[in-house]
Amino acid sequence: MLGSISFSKIRDGLSKTREKFISKINEAVTGKVKLDIENIERIEEILISSDIGYDTTEKIIENLKISLKGESNRTEEIAKEVIKNELVKIIESSNNNYSKTVFSSENSPFVILVVGVNGVGKTTTIGKLAYNFKNTGKKVIIGSGDTFRAAANDQLDIWSRKAGVEIIQSKKGTDPSSVVYDTIQTAKQKNFDIVLIDTAGRLHTKIDLMEELGKIQKTIKKIIPNAPNEIFIVLDATSGQNALKQVQEFKKYTAPTGLIVTKLDGTAKGGVIFQICSEFNIPIKYIGVGEQIDDLQVFDSNVFVTALFAKD
Repeated sequence: MLGSISFSKIRDGLSKTREKFISKINEAVTGKVKLDIENIERIEEILISSDIGYDTTEKIIENLKISLKGESNRTEEIAKEVIKNELVKIIESSNNNYSKTVFSSENSPFVILVVGVNGVGKTTTIGKLAYNFKNTGKKVIIGSGDTFRAAANDQLDIWSRKAGVEIIQSKKGTDPSSVVYDTIQTAKQKNFDIVLIDTAGRLHTKIDLMEELGKIQKTIKKIIPNAPNEIFIVLDATSGQNALKQVQEFKKYTAPTGLIVTKLDGTAKGGVIFQICSEFNIPIKYIGVGEQIDDLQVFDSNVFVTALFAKD
């Protein structure tokens, strides 16, 4: 995984989630000499209402009770530290079955397939990914595989120019697999390091579009047998619990290796990240915390949780 981390961008982007989530926890524990059952129950209510989810909350509360078992340990500092550590563990557990992205001459061009429903910011995210990769010295090409919407092609073309990378496009209605084929062949011929493949935004009710993902993957494998190297699902943080349903449906047609959660700066529902990690054990690779081209940030569990608890 390539890119940089800006703590200030992440901290500022999480302001709405922090206001709903951390500020209320602070209110529940601040000034308490010793935390009692009533305080702990209040924390539980806050966690559940912050889109973290019931099961995930129960794990946190159970470990909080264990940590606060001794009378001398029932301080607000210890309580907040336990919650922070539990949140980090929840995120890190999702990385257990996945190896870190490694770029080398042996797996070049490195192919990344990007999927997601309409409106999650998928096209914008691809442009920002291209910018991140190019800034680390990689030669990047984009394949505009969303041939169902002319607007998607136009938008991706604008973002490819902003990022300063090459793009392969075709007319509306063209078979997406042919665009994918041309993109990867070009990448091999011109020695590109990274190939980003856009796909049509689709809902689980659009079975034909979902099944087309399989066809696209077969096309990729015909040219590069071990590709795609990554399959990213883009999720909109503002959709909250609906993001969970989207992951469930895309898992039926793909084998996702990572998630990208966008629009965290525009929502108080950022807590859903912990529920997603807990339920699916798929690592979050990037988060979107703004509209600028450099606002797609590499996801780091410690940085994320620290920024969440940071003071404005």
